[in-house]
Amino acid sequence: MSRSILDGDAIRRAITRMSHEVIERNKGVKNCVLVGIKTRGIYLANRLAERIMEIEGEAIAVGEVDITLYRDDLTPKTTNQEPVLQGTDIPVAINGKTVILVDDVLYTGRTVRAALDALMDLGRPAQIQLAVLIDRGHRELPIRPDYIGKNVPTSKMERIAARLVEVDAEDAVTIES
Repeated sequence: MSRSILDGDAIRRAITRMSHEVIERNKGVKNCVLVGIKTRGIYLANRLAERIMEIEGEAIAVGEVDITLYRDDLTPKTTNQEPVLQGTDIPVAINGKTVILVDDVLYTGRTVRAALDALMDLGRPAQIQLAVLIDRGHRELPIRPDYIGKNVPTSKMERIAARLVEVDAEDAVTIES
């Protein structure tokens, strides 16, 4: 059974609100970099950057981070038992910058922990903030988002499916039990 939590318009409104919050909290975006966690985080980071540009009239750098080798629950996906690497690409140095890490769903915190490790291998940011479209709770690690599209309390048996038009041909977030 599947229940809709956010449709395309609700996702757009959440991105707009989060963009305003990023600008307000950081007093602009001059020293900020958005870094999306592969896969869907990068699309959300791009949307945030577009909206920030519309609101503030200032571009913000956008990068992407592949956390595959930083996972503590890595399972190989290839026939030779090697992980599938998608690559990290951050177009600016992160030293001294405010890095805003972006992901679609925050659950246990393990993905974010892996992304933090990956970022620290790339440089020494002044600050790292976290933006997520959905916070569903059930943290296993002490990680708390700075920007949240929507809080969705769930049971551990339920699954959140975030779909974005860039990869899934539609914008929607559903809860499946």
